[in-house]
Amino acid sequence: MKWIGALLLISTATLIGFEWSNRLTKRPKHIRQLKSALQILEAEIVYSQAPLHEAFFSISQKIPEPLKSFFAALGTEMQEVQVDFFNLWEHKVDELVKNSTMNESEKEILNQFGRTLGQHDIYQQQKHIQLTNVHLDRELEEALDNYYKYGRMAKSLGILSGIFIVLLLI
Repeated sequence: MKWIGALLLISTATLIGFEWSNRLTKRPKHIRQLKSALQILEAEIVYSQAPLHEAFFSISQKIPEPLKSFFAALGTEMQEVQVDFFNLWEHKVDELVKNSTMNESEKEILNQFGRTLGQHDIYQQQKHIQLTNVHLDRELEEALDNYYKYGRMAKSLGILSGIFIVLLLI
């Protein structure tokens, strides 16, 4: 019975370590996807001059989850009812952060971008998108650094902490 408990404890700690490592792996991927989505948005605004809800639908068809559902929900809710765009944007950004591996710094960058979205002419909007991409580049570098520093360590730490706890309890 002790051995079964010990194996369960080691397995649980190992899974926690692997989950932590998985989050470190996915964060750069999600930031890259967000940067791609903003580039598509820039093209839709500058060249197609599409309304925001149509641009959001176009983006949602070209990118994977979790950003796909973020932009699709924005487009749908903008079509249905006359809404305060910034409140809708903040609410959807909160949901995106919960459903992805992005953290508070990306949330703040997106909220700052949402304040300017649709408020300026095409060229000013293009500059805001480019500025947001610069901020996301900085976050991408940080995410990659964290992955390289802590990715393998998280897996090892999960296994070793499970073994350590079992040894303490035996």
